[in-house]
Amino acid sequence: MKRVTKYLLPLLATGMLGLALYQVIGAAQTLPLPAPPVEPPRTAFSRTLGGTGVVEAWTENISIGAPLPGIVLEVYVPVEKVGQKVNKGDPLFLVDNRQLLATLKYNEANLRAARAQLAKLEAQPRAEEVPPSEAKVSVAQANVAMQEDLADRARRLGPTGALATEEVNQRLLGLGMAQQQLAQAKAEEALLKAGAWQRDKEITAAGIALAEAQVTQTKTDLDRVLVRAPRDGVILQVNVREGEYVGTPPSQALMVLGATHEKLHIRVDLNEHDIPRFRPGAPGVASPRGNPRITYPLRFERVEPFVIPKKSLTGDNTERVDTRVLQVIYAVAAKDRPLYVGQQVDVFVEAAE
Repeated sequence: MKRVTKYLLPLLATGMLGLALYQVIGAAQTLPLPAPPVEPPRTAFSRTLGGTGVVEAWTENISIGAPLPGIVLEVYVPVEKVGQKVNKGDPLFLVDNRQLLATLKYNEANLRAARAQLAKLEAQPRAEEVPPSEAKVSVAQANVAMQEDLADRARRLGPTGALATEEVNQRLLGLGMAQQQLAQAKAEEALLKAGAWQRDKEITAAGIALAEAQVTQTKTDLDRVLVRAPRDGVILQVNVREGEYVGTPPSQALMVLGATHEKLHIRVDLNEHDIPRFRPGAPGVASPRGNPRITYPLRFERVEPFVIPKKSLTGDNTERVDTRVLQVIYAVAAKDRPLYVGQQVDVFVEAAE
């Protein structure tokens, strides 16, 4: 038993030590690197510039807002019809217009009243008013003739003492009063036949112009609350519902419209450090994120010659947010899709030597 213990225990310890060494050496081996979940994009040019691109409509993404605040009464392109093509002038949604409709009726009534007042002034004098005025002049003339006769008798009889001096004076004063009444009647007749004063007509015409302007303003506001498509395109997004209140300016675009039927644009951000190597007109290719095996040939459209702070972030941990970028616009044919507005793509542009 002592002999077994003397030789077996050292052998067992040696075996355990060897097993431990084997495990340690096996655990210390470097494992092969796993394949990336997504194959990185590759460039097709020997000299290249890389950038991040965002797909947008070739008209750019048009944010539709409401020119006047209010409750949305009706949405003609609801959420379930996103992607629907619309033509320029097609109604998109209607803001509450009931108060404007009532204001329009009020302003139109004021306009009719002002036009009627001007017509009344231009029609003066009324045919029915002239005969009474002429008759009044005739009565005044007859009264003057009668008073002249009485005054003439008073002048002849006064020196003979047949009439008192007081009566003579009354007859002479009566003649003067009759003459003044005749002059007044003739003046009133002339004023009546002259019609309305030109200044009154001008004031009324100005009132008509003011009423017409108020009607036009109300009709313009009514047209504004019915928001229409500013151009042909496709509804890309709808953020408004019936019954919601919209302000001016809205907190977000109520609808996004863009033309995508002919082509799409890709807005590429080139780092400011790569600007010296960029040449306008250089060809490029794009690959959608997650599928670098698909490439789209790009056609140069234009450069926006204003370097701006970078806004389109890719989510890379090493990405600097204080970088300034030059934005270059490339076009991709619509038939080369599937590409969607707002989608990020990797873009490679051939660099200058």
